[in-house]
Amino acid sequence: MRILMISDTYFPRISGVGTSIRSFRQGLELLGHEVDLLIPDYGSRTAEARGIYRIPARKIPFFPEERFMQPRALLKIKSSLRARQYDILHIQTPFVAHYLGNHLARSLNLPVISSYHTYFEAYLGHYYGKIPGPLRKAMARIPSRKQCAAVNGLIVPSQAMAEVLWKYGVRTTTRVIPTGIRIEQQIRGMDDRRNFRARHHLDQQRPVLLYAGRMAPEKNIGLLLSMLKLLRAQFPDILLLLVGDGPARPLLEKEVQSSQLAQNVRFLGYLDHITELPQAYAAADLLVFASETETQGMVLLEALAAGLPIVAVPAMGAADVLRSGLGTRSAPAEANEFARICAEILVDGSLRQQLSTEARKLAQDWSESAMVAKLAEFYQEIISENRTTRNP
Repeated sequence: MRILMISDTYFPRISGVGTSIRSFRQGLELLGHEVDLLIPDYGSRTAEARGIYRIPARKIPFFPEERFMQPRALLKIKSSLRARQYDILHIQTPFVAHYLGNHLARSLNLPVISSYHTYFEAYLGHYYGKIPGPLRKAMARIPSRKQCAAVNGLIVPSQAMAEVLWKYGVRTTTRVIPTGIRIEQQIRGMDDRRNFRARHHLDQQRPVLLYAGRMAPEKNIGLLLSMLKLLRAQFPDILLLLVGDGPARPLLEKEVQSSQLAQNVRFLGYLDHITELPQAYAAADLLVFASETETQGMVLLEALAAGLPIVAVPAMGAADVLRSGLGTRSAPAEANEFARICAEILVDGSLRQQLSTEARKLAQDWSESAMVAKLAEFYQEIISENRTTRNP
């Protein structure tokens, strides 16, 4: 197949959506498919991989990390895209990419599918809390229904997200296809654990918790800090490593200082996803995750593949990972019980080893190759249905 993808976000802007696109694109190409990608130009001058088209884009007020592609710039290359004779178009995000993607699909006479990555209804509650609840729900649900109805097929990363869309009234053909992981990239040995700790001046025996992801209000990192204060009574030298960045970081840094947690929290910023982040997984004793809006939670899967036990709130996509209890423990979004569950694992080395073994085994269910195969099968299904509709 020859596939065209379009997205409002991609590297160097670090996000779960970018990671998902890269994973599926690489996996599809390994199967022999061709995948071109239309994305915003962020102004970087790094060498570009084959098949990636950077479209001139404008900055967005109040969101300095984001870019919106300029429609005229994209439409200028429509004829060259037509010459590529694609089989299907895949929209990855719901902003400019959605409308341009649908326009291109009509112009190029292609079936179109869309990925629904983000639980917008919950996000609006974090960012626009002053808007009345019924209005917030309408702001998320009405556009979602319209956008989902405009495509031939939908991909969601978790069963919970599919159920949310069904409650909205979405009836478009939907498949649950999480982003897969390259398990071999996450496997690290004791040397990586020791080296990472030595590089960051951490005692080899110090208990270490890890959070990895965007630092934003919806990630509920404040709960992790509250939980850490309770754990510190039992583990005075406990350390929480916060990997990532985002708009909530300045407030979190202030909270760490005001709560006198400076000796127990370290902000590491973004780590290289291929080399440094897997080493961080190897160096930690537990991954802690409190988000209740995650549609999938890639870091959970990466932690499993690395053999790192997880304590997380079983909400939305995280619930799919936590459901079996293998390699994981579910915790309520409440500091005392979350801390108690973490402490139970930290004091029991044999339990940690058991959870680590279970985690590696469970990770196999989310391998990249398995998820890419499901995506390719769905593409073929939608392409065949579109041909039948056009030629009954």
